[in-house]
Amino acid sequence: MKAHTKETQADITPQLAIELLKEGNERFQKKKMANRDLLDQVNDTKSGQYPFATILSCIDSRVSSELIFDQGIGDIFSARVAGNFVNEDILGSMEFACKLAGTKVVVVLGHTACGAVKGACDDAKLGNLTALLSKIKPAVAAVTEPADAAKRNSGNIDFVNEVAVKNVHMTIDNIRKQSQVLNEMEANGEILIIGGMYNISDGSVTFYEN
Repeated sequence: MKAHTKETQADITPQLAIELLKEGNERFQKKKMANRDLLDQVNDTKSGQYPFATILSCIDSRVSSELIFDQGIGDIFSARVAGNFVNEDILGSMEFACKLAGTKVVVVLGHTACGAVKGACDDAKLGNLTALLSKIKPAVAAVTEPADAAKRNSGNIDFVNEVAVKNVHMTIDNIRKQSQVLNEMEANGEILIIGGMYNISDGSVTFYEN
């Protein structure tokens, strides 16, 4: 499998970009990954890159976007931060990826049993991590059930996973609110901004197309 070129990238619509990610994740789950020579792709991309997707995911070692979507060198931009939230730097990176480098979809990818989400649920405090977790706490507050404070912590995995999903949706809202560039591109049909959740137990990705 060859790396994308300017021509193949141009032929990919936002919806097709999502389908390519879905197909890649299906190959990953079925252990039928595409046959590609990564060093060939290094050579293919030495004079330029033409990725079709931008994916914001958690730093969790189990959630490598290139692996779980079965993509090679030059296929996707991968931004990673614990808790997959956005800030000015990540938004700027996304704007570069979409407006200047031509990617067709922005995916905010959360995952089950997220350690950063657990920390936010537990109001953990540790150095710079304290400020990081504060970015996720609005999602904790936005999940109103269970109301019992004793069940609103990392010991309740269902609550943790609901917060992770809410965090994905709130991050998408923040992208649209805080990036005029990406908001306008989506309104013009140039890109799609969607969410997804990776299940660390079975390798599957559920997309939220809204």
